[in-house]
Amino acid sequence: MKMGVLTFSVRLMFLILCIFINGSFSKLERLGHPVTKSDGSLDILVFGDWGRKGGFNQSLVAHQMGIVGEQLDIDFVISVGDNFYDDGLKGDTDTSFEASFSHIYTHPSLQKQWYSVLGNHDYRGNVSAQLSQVLTKRLEMVLSQIFCLMLSPRLIYTFFGMVEFFFVDTNPFVKKYFTDPEDHTYDWSNVLPRKKYIYNLLHDLDLEIKKSRATWKFVVGHHGIKTAGQHGVAQELVDQLLPILELKIFLENKVDLYINGHDHCLQHIGSEGEIQFLTSGGGSKAWRGDIQPWDPKELKLYYDGQGFMSLRITHSEVKFVFYDISGNVLHQSRLSKKSKTFGLF
Repeated sequence: MKMGVLTFSVRLMFLILCIFINGSFSKLERLGHPVTKSDGSLDILVFGDWGRKGGFNQSLVAHQMGIVGEQLDIDFVISVGDNFYDDGLKGDTDTSFEASFSHIYTHPSLQKQWYSVLGNHDYRGNVSAQLSQVLTKRLEMVLSQIFCLMLSPRLIYTFFGMVEFFFVDTNPFVKKYFTDPEDHTYDWSNVLPRKKYIYNLLHDLDLEIKKSRATWKFVVGHHGIKTAGQHGVAQELVDQLLPILELKIFLENKVDLYINGHDHCLQHIGSEGEIQFLTSGGGSKAWRGDIQPWDPKELKLYYDGQGFMSLRITHSEVKFVFYDISGNVLHQSRLSKKSKTFGLF
C-alpha cells in the first residue's frame, strides 16, 4: 500500500493519520483502507504479548483466532505490543520473525492488514528492524495477502470516518525503563530526548483528537491505565495521557475505548458513560496467578489466562467479545453511541 492520501470509489473508507515524531519534527501522512462490507461494519481481532515461537500456547491462541477470524470475516488485526520475546528482534533478518509470526498466524482469515504498537520487550531489541521494509517483503513471499505489517514505536494511526484509532507509543512514558533498566538494554535511538518525544506525542495526540469528527474514537497503547493485573497501572499514563483522553466536548467523552496489553490477561474495566478500558494481553504466556484489588462495580471481567478479543463496529454500536484459548466466549459487552451506555450480554 502506498503512503499518501488515497481515493477509493467506495461508500466509506478509513484513513490512517501517521504522526512521525522525531525530536521536534512531526510529519503527517495518511493511508487508505476501504470498508468492504455492504453494511459498512468493521470487524477486528485484538491481542498482544504473543511472540514466543509458538510456545506457552501461542499456537493454540493463533488457531482459535483463525477460526473466529473466519466466522467474523475480519477486516484486520491489531497487536497491542510485545510482539517478539524476550528481547525484540536483533535485526531485519532475525529468524524469530518467522518462528513467532509468519509461521504461526497462518490461517487464511489472518492474512489481512496487521497494525501494531511496540511493547517494552520489543524495545529491548532493534526497534528499526520491526519497521524495516525487508520484513514486509519477507511477508509477501510467505503470506501474500499480508500487504503491510505496521509496527511502529513512534506513530499514531487514525482511521477516519466511522471510527478513528490512535496508536500511541506508551513505552517512553515509563520512567523506570530509563532510571532502573535492571539488566536490560533498551533501544531508545528514536525516542531521545525523552521529554521532547513525550511532549510532541501528547501535543499531537491532543490536537488530532480535538480535530476528530469520527463517530467512535479508540486509543491503543501497550501499557495499562486501569488494570488489576500484575503490572498494575502505569502512573505516568494516568498523570499525562489520561487527562487528554478524558477531555469532553458537548458533554460527551472524546475517547470511547482505551485498549492495551502488557498484563498477560483479558480484562474489562469501566463505568457507564465513561471510557472503557480493555486489556487483551493473553497471546501466549499467562496464568500469573494474581489480581490486584479493584472496585467490583468497575471490573466487568478479569481472566488470568490466554485468549484474545474481537471488536465489531457500526455507526451506532460497538460490540467487544473476549475469547479463551478454546474459543469459548468469556465476556461480551456493547457500547451504544445514542445513549453512550454499555450493556453486558
